[in-house]
Amino acid sequence: MEGCVHQPVDLHGIHEVIKYLPSPLPVKHYDADTTEPISCSLQTLDELLSWKQNEANPFNVAVVPLAAREPALPSCLRRTLVSHDMMGGYLDDRFVQGTAAEAPYAFYHWQYIDIFNYFTHNLVSIPPAVWTNAAHKHGVLVLGTFITEWADGAATCEAFLQEERYREVADKLVEMSSYYGFDGWLINIENTLTDAAVKKTPLFLRYLTNQMHKQVPGSMVLWYDSVIENGALQWQNELNQSNRVFFDACDGFFTNYNWTEQNLEWMTNYNHINGRQADIFVGIDVFARGKVVGGMFQTHKALEIIRKYNFSAAIFAPGWVYEMQEKSDFRHNQDRFWALLKNYLYIHRPAVKLPFVSSFCQGFGNAVYWKGKHETKKNWFNLSAQEIQPWYYHEQLEGVGWVRSRGCPEDAWNGGSSLLLDGLIPATHSSPVCAKIFSLHVPLSNTLFSIVYKSSSQVTVSLELRITDAGLMGNGTEKFRHVQVKIVSFFSPHTSRYSKLDLQGCTLREVCVNIQLVGEPIDTTFSCRMGEIMFLDIDSLHEAPEVVQDFSIYDIVWLRGAGASPDSTTCCLYLNATLEWKYPTELVRHFKVYCRQLTGPNPRASADDLVVVGRAYSKLYRITELPVLEPPGQLELLVEPVTWKGVPLPMNCWGRRSLSYTDIECENV
Repeated sequence: MEGCVHQPVDLHGIHEVIKYLPSPLPVKHYDADTTEPISCSLQTLDELLSWKQNEANPFNVAVVPLAAREPALPSCLRRTLVSHDMMGGYLDDRFVQGTAAEAPYAFYHWQYIDIFNYFTHNLVSIPPAVWTNAAHKHGVLVLGTFITEWADGAATCEAFLQEERYREVADKLVEMSSYYGFDGWLINIENTLTDAAVKKTPLFLRYLTNQMHKQVPGSMVLWYDSVIENGALQWQNELNQSNRVFFDACDGFFTNYNWTEQNLEWMTNYNHINGRQADIFVGIDVFARGKVVGGMFQTHKALEIIRKYNFSAAIFAPGWVYEMQEKSDFRHNQDRFWALLKNYLYIHRPAVKLPFVSSFCQGFGNAVYWKGKHETKKNWFNLSAQEIQPWYYHEQLEGVGWVRSRGCPEDAWNGGSSLLLDGLIPATHSSPVCAKIFSLHVPLSNTLFSIVYKSSSQVTVSLELRITDAGLMGNGTEKFRHVQVKIVSFFSPHTSRYSKLDLQGCTLREVCVNIQLVGEPIDTTFSCRMGEIMFLDIDSLHEAPEVVQDFSIYDIVWLRGAGASPDSTTCCLYLNATLEWKYPTELVRHFKVYCRQLTGPNPRASADDLVVVGRAYSKLYRITELPVLEPPGQLELLVEPVTWKGVPLPMNCWGRRSLSYTDIECENV
């Protein structure tokens, strides 16, 4: 049921005449019932070839650019790819603005991986923007998937692997990657090819790879071990003469999972690798399907062998920890799985500029917190809300002692989770327990540091910052200088502490929490909850705030309660609308969207009347199922930029538009 936007009734408002018509929004991009924006795949070759930017889904455009990282990916000799094969794909993650999800799957061990591939069995899998946003914050590349399978796949290949048609397909894949903001493709042809088609396949790969490199710097195209050079579908479980022609035409090769150690040993002596050993990703199926090494909670056994021969690794379907285990224990099982692998993974650090801020939000929770208080009290999932992630681990101390770092949905400061450091310090442990929480590469200036935390009364807490001279890039041998930041501990409520750090010419490399027993030396359990950590350039605090510009409202759809007739007076009236504005996204943590109902001929309202509608992580937000008063009525919609500096902006910097509505035509219409 669509509304028509009429001439504004004032300089900042629009007027709506409510009309109950079918929604004009395309159902592949918007939920048919709620008009929520959603991500989707492409199913057919015709869909792919007819794809146009002006008909694409603007909500699924990733807004976070790929962060720099250290070490840079090209210099990494052994890389790690994760291929996300999760129950057919496009589940909770298809909701671009997030959704109410009681037990969602999420990933947050980004420091261990280099590449994330969104995999489904649809022809073209476009990664949901929530995954790209989360990965890019951590310097991780994101690849979509182009796959053909079985008889239908063979027909698709015959249709496009001919003459110059393959260029049209490649151009569309490049255009989609550039528009949606992800970094390349996994190409998987799992069907037989005719002689003519298989001869065109390397040309398709080379053209796609070259065009991706031109349009998306740092992008990557990988080939999956499937078809061989004569067109037969014969998984080789290694790179060899039968499939080398495809490897030579792109950026890398993802082997099938049924390899043996002999396959890896043979590849190390294969002359045609030509120094590209890092570009060979040896596949590991976490579900352990078929005759494979490792899998499940034994995946580290496969990874150990792969690293023995200095190959990269492709971990397929790590969502096994979610699909096959108790969902209520998801965090525990996820942390256990990656802890078993960590000795064979090579971490990278996000290389970011000030400000650096993290509240440890994992992108889901049982409430949304803001400054330690509930903003909303319901389960939610939105990976775009995930902030740069800390280290998660469980380590033994001497004797019975241990220390653990884990995400916790309780008592967060912002978002959905806090970082809980807990453990047992044995009586014999006289020195502080050092819990590392971040590995970073952040050049410092005249810096303001703040931390929000609470700790148990049996311990004192201090911060240890490990720094190097600016300009030194990490090679694993650099020497740290240690800066101690003393803070006073209180158990409750959250405590905020601020310190000015004169560390110009230095680079922050690690952030640690030192935990020291107080009182008599006895075995003592402790907990320390970290709510937020922040490093700001002091000079930036004096900069004039930006103002939201060009705030518009469009694509308005009016709905009545489910199953109600349009003339019902007993069911609620719902507003659905798209909001769009301009503002420098690099300055904001998120935007808060508010509404307030206005009444009377010259309405006035205070900030106390504001109702939070939701959080936006781009300059585009779809209001869905917002209950409003019966017509005639008037409301105001507002957008508040929440900046990384943590300082509230005055309301004259917000975006605001009023919307009046009636259910009868105006006299002069």
